[in-house]
Amino acid sequence: MSLPTQPISHLSAAIELESIPRSPSTIHHPVNTNNHGDIPLTTLNSNSQASPSSKVAKARTVIVITCVAVVTGVNSFLNGVLVVALPAIARDLKLSVGIVLWPVTIQALTCGCTLLLTGSIADVVGSRHTYLVGNFLQTLTSLACGLSKTGVQLIVFRAFAGIAASLCLTSAVSIINDAFVPGRGRNLAFASMGGGQPVGFGLGLTLGGLLTSSIGWVWGFYLSAILNGIVFALSMWQLPEGVGKVETVTWKRLGEEIDWIGALMISAALAMLSYILAIVSTDSSEIQDPGNIVLLTVALVLLLAFVGWMHRQEKRGKPALIPNSLWKDKVFTSICLNVFLVWGSFNAVEQFGNFVLQNIQELSALQAGVRLSPAIVTGILANILVGLLVHRIRADWIVILSLVLSWSSPLLLALIKPRATYWSFLFPAFLLNPIGADGLFTVSNLLITSRFPMKTQGLAGGVFQTTSQIGKSVGLAVTTLVANDITAGSSSKDKEASPALMQGYRAAFWFLVAINSASLCMSVWGLRRIGTVGKKQD
Repeated sequence: MSLPTQPISHLSAAIELESIPRSPSTIHHPVNTNNHGDIPLTTLNSNSQASPSSKVAKARTVIVITCVAVVTGVNSFLNGVLVVALPAIARDLKLSVGIVLWPVTIQALTCGCTLLLTGSIADVVGSRHTYLVGNFLQTLTSLACGLSKTGVQLIVFRAFAGIAASLCLTSAVSIINDAFVPGRGRNLAFASMGGGQPVGFGLGLTLGGLLTSSIGWVWGFYLSAILNGIVFALSMWQLPEGVGKVETVTWKRLGEEIDWIGALMISAALAMLSYILAIVSTDSSEIQDPGNIVLLTVALVLLLAFVGWMHRQEKRGKPALIPNSLWKDKVFTSICLNVFLVWGSFNAVEQFGNFVLQNIQELSALQAGVRLSPAIVTGILANILVGLLVHRIRADWIVILSLVLSWSSPLLLALIKPRATYWSFLFPAFLLNPIGADGLFTVSNLLITSRFPMKTQGLAGGVFQTTSQIGKSVGLAVTTLVANDITAGSSSKDKEASPALMQGYRAAFWFLVAINSASLCMSVWGLRRIGTVGKKQD
């Protein structure tokens, strides 16, 4: 997530970059454990012992940070546009009730289902090349979405946009790990990447509402295409050649160093499960459809087969997408589940909060976007503070405090009265909502990537991003299922009227309170005594 221009320029003066050598002698070690069976927070490859850091030009430092931060920022910008423009998009493209949320969820679905594979590809092909390809494809898909004339076209292009985003996200994490010395510089780089999300999302809410109310929502996609095109040109020109550089790519390396079978298994399983959730969320009776039952069965079989395949690959010392041994460490498992739950809740609170503003309080898209914008401020502040303090304050304290604050957001919305003033419930709810997700972003990146050898840093980014992206898709789908079922069972005759809709929205917010409570309990149990992370390694 990117920080404002001034803070980035000020902070980057002290950031050190290093060129980490990649050579055939790099050994792909399995993750070692200590005497207690815990996975250490630091894993180094065989030639990382004495790689001296060297200061580079301040402008080049800012460019590296900007390139990786804008990736998440532009994605979040479009998510913000879609949140406020969705009612208008549904009217203009005649989207049925069953697929009205698909333009939002399909991108997170395809992104999450391909992140592990694109992370493995980035490790072999090189993060810089992967990033450039993904950025170029993001430019094309954003333009195509703006030119869409039917709902089907928009959904298809959003699906391809998710694949493009997965190429960028995993390579961005790898670029940070490859370019920055472990310590304050890397912490701030991750915080900058994280900060792009509230900035992008907030701009999307504001500009999306303004564009929808004036020249049209399609210009949100056109602006995204323009921004992606500018960053692509900047990256081609200024992103250092040494960042993300790998040894010569051959067909043999592509075949032997990527777990293609495991990647296809888990990607197919996640895609099927997410599709079933999306279908069932609109009508719970769809689970009885024979075709959906078959898809659900196949998905569960593939998940079990994936676990078995990981055991086989790890036992034989071959590339394993996510070695089963990693899940034995409760810190790793806890942080992954937390990211899944928290990002699902964050996304759903924003979407259903917008429904309250537009469908219950009958505000325009522009008015709703302005009222959702306090999330920008707290999102930026959360990332700045965590980036500055994560190596000084225990990570479990940071995570627990941020989750406690964001837990209050759905609680306030669950208690809201339909015609309550903005300042009494909505303002504090939107202000607190992003703190948990954004505070968790930097800590999660530092924890998860530290558990992978240097050679698989792209894959480490894929693990984290897969968890968050699938969490977004599943969280919104399940919350929608809860809301729709309660609305359908309402005593109101008109299920489209405010009383019936509000019953469903209120149930959705109580469900999200439960999700946040589960995440908080998991953090207290799983992240105890993990200490500080992101310290500079001498």
